Amino acid sequence: MDHEPPFFKTYKKLLKKNLGESSENDEDLYSMVERSKELPLIDLEKLNHEDKREECMKEISEAASEWGFFQVINHGIPNEILENMISEQKKLFYQPFEDKLCAEAVFNLSEKTYRWGNPCANNLRQLSWSEAFHFTLADIPNMDQHITLRSCLESFATRMATLAENLAEILALKLNMKSNHFQENYLPPSSFLRLNRYPPCPISSKVYGLLPHSDTSFLTILNQDSVGGMQLMKDGKWVDVKPNPRALVINIGDLFQALSNDVYKSIKHRVAASEEVERFSTTFFYCPNNGAVIQSENKPAVYKKFTLREYRKQTQKDVKNTGDKVGLPRFVL
Repeated sequence: MDHEPPFFKTYKKLLKKNLGESSENDEDLYSMVERSKELPLIDLEKLNHEDKREECMKEISEAASEWGFFQVINHGIPNEILENMISEQKKLFYQPFEDKLCAEAVFNLSEKTYRWGNPCANNLRQLSWSEAFHFTLADIPNMDQHITLRSCLESFATRMATLAENLAEILALKLNMKSNHFQENYLPPSSFLRLNRYPPCPISSKVYGLLPHSDTSFLTILNQDSVGGMQLMKDGKWVDVKPNPRALVINIGDLFQALSNDVYKSIKHRVAASEEVERFSTTFFYCPNNGAVIQSENKPAVYKKFTLREYRKQTQKDVKNTGDKVGLPRFVL
């Protein structure tokens, strides 16, 4: 099919080298995964009731501290918006591969809007069997030739941004920070959307759908289909997360872990490759402006202060040099 990224052709040498050797790469990457764990499930409707609001805020902060991940229902985003987003991104991913490579010109967008695989991969464990479109919030209004997709992205991003801001304010309050800390310090945001597709993978036990990583964000919000495949690290073990069709998945990003002085946890997570079924998801990354200074008000601080620009630059350097992200350990005092 002409929409599929040419994984076997592009990574021919890498695949031949690793699959042809008897080594640790012969091991099943997912053999030690615990199956079907339920993330904490939080009903945000309780925030609208005075007698339940504090209880709900406590549930959110505890999940952020103990898991770094949680699910929310009654989040205020209509199912129609979520379903339309998945539908539109399917149309986008089913465009010919050569057209997707020219996405910047076709959609009037920033560089590297379309990404797939991992050009820095030195072995199979650094290869992501997936493709993605990155849309910055600043890019979306420029998509004049693609009104339906632009409208869908705008509706989705607007609702997600509001939800992220509300959750961030609650988490800030639980750190004894001002509820408007984010409004005062981090505008305008550099938030973005990532549309993900995980194609069927014939060597699914040998590669990841998406590499183990933590997110460079304050908060990340995930809308996914019912296929499943997301896994996270809990108590030193990989846990398979069962998808909930009623819920959005929220996770703490590196920036909030640094801001909270390790109270909230940015947890490593990954996506398992699937041999037979493709998977779709849409992710909203809630981020400050690039010059925003990330510094905890708690003392003694665990991390030196840094800007988002510095953090992203260090991450890009590490990925280029090692094929992987190092993240917060680079900034420990």
